[in-house]
Amino acid sequence: MSNVDRREFLKLVGAGGVGAGAGFMLAESIKHPVEFLVPYPVPPEEFSPGIATWYNSVCGMCPAGCGISVRTREGRAKKIEGNPAHPVSQGRLCALGQAGLQVLYNPDRLTGPLELAGERGSGEFEETTWEEGLSAVASQLELLRDAGRATNIWFVSEGVRGHLAMLFETFMSGLGSPNLLHYDFAYPATLYTANRRFFGEQRLPYYDIANAHYLLSFGADYLNNWLSPVHHRLGFGRSRHADPEHRGHFVQIEPKISLSGAAADEWVPARPGSESRLALAIAERLVSEGNYAGDDADAWATALEPYAASQAAEATGVAADTIHRLAEEFAHAGRALAIGGGAAANHTNGVETLVAVNALNYLAGNIGQTGGVVFNPAPVAGPSALTRRASYADMVDLAENARRGLVDVLIINNTDPVFTLPTSVAFAEALEEIPLIVSLSSFIDDTSRFADVVLPSHSYLESWGDDVPEPGVGFSVGAVSQPVVAPLYNTKATGDIVIELAARLGMGETIPWPNMEECIRDGWRAIFERSAPAQAAVDAFDSFWREILQAGVWGENVRRDAAFTLDPDVIGNVGASDAEFAGDAGEFPFILHPYLATSMYDGRGANLPWMQELPDPITSVVYGSWVELNPTTAESLGLAEGDLVEVRSTSGTIRAPVVLFPGIMPDVVAMPIGQGHGAFGRYASNRGVNPIEILAPETTAGADSLAWGGTRVALAATGRHARLVKTSGVSRQLGRDIVQTTGAAAGTAGHSAKLSSIPITVEPA
Repeated sequence: MSNVDRREFLKLVGAGGVGAGAGFMLAESIKHPVEFLVPYPVPPEEFSPGIATWYNSVCGMCPAGCGISVRTREGRAKKIEGNPAHPVSQGRLCALGQAGLQVLYNPDRLTGPLELAGERGSGEFEETTWEEGLSAVASQLELLRDAGRATNIWFVSEGVRGHLAMLFETFMSGLGSPNLLHYDFAYPATLYTANRRFFGEQRLPYYDIANAHYLLSFGADYLNNWLSPVHHRLGFGRSRHADPEHRGHFVQIEPKISLSGAAADEWVPARPGSESRLALAIAERLVSEGNYAGDDADAWATALEPYAASQAAEATGVAADTIHRLAEEFAHAGRALAIGGGAAANHTNGVETLVAVNALNYLAGNIGQTGGVVFNPAPVAGPSALTRRASYADMVDLAENARRGLVDVLIINNTDPVFTLPTSVAFAEALEEIPLIVSLSSFIDDTSRFADVVLPSHSYLESWGDDVPEPGVGFSVGAVSQPVVAPLYNTKATGDIVIELAARLGMGETIPWPNMEECIRDGWRAIFERSAPAQAAVDAFDSFWREILQAGVWGENVRRDAAFTLDPDVIGNVGASDAEFAGDAGEFPFILHPYLATSMYDGRGANLPWMQELPDPITSVVYGSWVELNPTTAESLGLAEGDLVEVRSTSGTIRAPVVLFPGIMPDVVAMPIGQGHGAFGRYASNRGVNPIEILAPETTAGADSLAWGGTRVALAATGRHARLVKTSGVSRQLGRDIVQTTGAAAGTAGHSAKLSSIPITVEPA
């Protein structure tokens, strides 16, 4: 098998993959020879204190699939960094990824199996043994299977990929149940739906930000949490600095400045839910000005005629001149790329918005091109994971089936739907109707506290596994995760729990492995034999296996054909409808803009002290929750920073203090997602509030996902004040003349510090 050094591999990443040929294994590795991990008090005679060992593995803190290198000493994990050889992370890692150590050593981790000792939801458990716990679960599963009621068995997991996804699929198939769901709050269901409609693709493409000269982002906070933020940050930096002749230009369109908006060259505020009209207005200008000359230009001109800039300006709040300029810049940038996500993708018309974004890429001619949209090949393992992804509607159906008595056993693996679903779904109440709930979580969270049996999993730093990143990087990539330390407690790997249950249920023929390590090894033997059939000897595979554990990543030097032909019917179906918002505008005058917090993601980071202490990069607030208001809005309501307000929707009420923030539209209020857990350890429980609770049950048309940008709210002062913990101090100049004026007299329209069209109120010092 041919060796490719790191420089060549990173070159492939930047180009979205090149050429065709046999598989390759990276020669580079920063891992020392494998050493035995032993408890510190009883080291072997040859043990040398102070010698560090690096293990390459895969981060498990979010779905991006970054490669990591973990430094260990004396059998303890000390530091996590990015794996330089992995094409996703390329040696970098985000704060949440580095906080993985606090998952491993968290004092609230479960140390062994538990069984319910009090009432459901009380969180009162008592210790049990693995034998008793596994036997209790296996006997109930066997009883339902033999009675022909296997369809009453449900398995809901966090989104997993690779051979663990295949194991889940085989296990549930062996039981005779089709009810396997992979559920994550932030799963981009609308993006998948839009890509199926426009491209006919089941997988996400590679968005080549690194080689783009012009990026137009409709709400996608790619530097913070959109799809693969570590990789996108690398792409952002390379687009800015790699080519001295083409400094990347970035435009962010959204109603509230995100981290990506703050780093962009231009921030364009647009009314929430109007992004589809704005994207089509830019597309219409491209076509009408003759910047697209494809054979289907006439069809596009007809389809886009209703979306002229003059009409879109009123709906979006973006001036027609600005729309014309954006279209002109996009058309002549050379390598232009449009992306969409965040709240723009999660209105009721989110699928239409992302279809319109795809239309911009098509009209710019960047499909399959460097700096554009590159289609990914099929994953080397776990392709069924995509078909098992649960939408919001699927989770609502699960709750309804539970209330109807159609769920006898629910197995929950490391996902927290009680926290990440609106209270209108009444998921917690539905759990009360299920006879047996089994949790595989490492912590007692808002969902696992309703379990009858808790079979705690290892942390990802103690487990065998593998991963195929989604989205990929334009060519086939896979990575094996391995234990970097010996298990700290009496826990088991998730895969080992499923394998042991399968053995007790007589599934030895379909699940023959004694443990997850052998399952992963067998799976990669098959990959090796497919990619290098001439070398498929036992000793050749053993060498391959050692190399992949050392490098932490494997890739195949092939990519998809760049050619793409658009189905003509797609053009006629491109359009933009008005977004719908729950609540009367008179009673609920503000649109709620919930967003994924940098440190908490969807709430999974809330039990980590490092994440609690990490200041929000935009507001600088530490701990807790807050409501971001434009200063002019706050003034009209008689509110000051720190005032505690009630945020009321048609679905409920929560309370949080006000943060004055000029980078938000006056009729929008923003709240970070992540806090507000009722149970999730000492660092997260009863801290802040959860804005997901009050979201209206609106869905995105075509994707059945939660339209979490479709809720109107009202604000009411409580008369109380909260002291905010911020690292930035005050946001006033205090007479120090920090903000300088250039290009025009102070206070005129030429002021360089003017924040687009958002009115800014400056308090006197």
